[in-house]
Amino acid sequence: MIHTEKGRARATAGQPAGGVVSGEQAGKEDSVEDAEVVLKRAPLFEGLDEESARTLRRQMPDVKLSRGEHLFLEGQEGDRLYIVLDGKLKLTRAAADGRENLLSVLGPGEMFGELSLFDPRPRTSSASAITDATLAGLAHDALRAWLGDHPDVSIHMLQALARRLRRANDVVADLVFTDVPGRVAKNLLDLADRFGEQERDGLHVHHDLTQEELAQLVGASRETVNKALADFAARGWLQISARSVLIMDTERLRRRAR
Repeated sequence: MIHTEKGRARATAGQPAGGVVSGEQAGKEDSVEDAEVVLKRAPLFEGLDEESARTLRRQMPDVKLSRGEHLFLEGQEGDRLYIVLDGKLKLTRAAADGRENLLSVLGPGEMFGELSLFDPRPRTSSASAITDATLAGLAHDALRAWLGDHPDVSIHMLQALARRLRRANDVVADLVFTDVPGRVAKNLLDLADRFGEQERDGLHVHHDLTQEELAQLVGASRETVNKALADFAARGWLQISARSVLIMDTERLRRRAR
């Protein structure tokens, strides 16, 4: 199932569509805890005072996705950006032969979809839910008006785009200069930084990715990635579980990622 962005626009205008509820209604629900705290981590909310943040939040209807559900598809017109409130999403691109490339995994506080604000062309990737997820969306027309009144926010958004470009450059360099085990280690550490939970026996990373999705993220075959994971496990650096990993020796994994 795909939630169309036109449907979201209608919901924003007061005609609910699908799993969309208003920003004010979302504040009354228990399914997403501390949504305002999560939003403050997003570039769009950086530097805003409490009153400005509340005003902006009221313009952002929530979108609920079930696991595996698409938010939008590559090639569709984009008219809004999103911030993840709860759960995880993935951004992917598809090849002509049907193969899929996983570009990134997004979690609470991360923003995406703003590229079409600055470059109004069709979406360059597809977005779908890895887990059940809740997002806050903001129409580009509303965002343009907001940026006109709050120009400082533009700097934060440009900084976010610059960080994304740096990351894209790092990914390209890793594909050329880093072997598959090194890329596996680096991606696991990145997932750990964003989704890891420290426990007594190590750092538990609930990445919620299948073996195939993890391989797509690394940019290698599933067999090669599984071989690297098995080697790390044999060395006692980590333990592998379904859609998660327990990192027991972060430092050795970090050295392997270099």
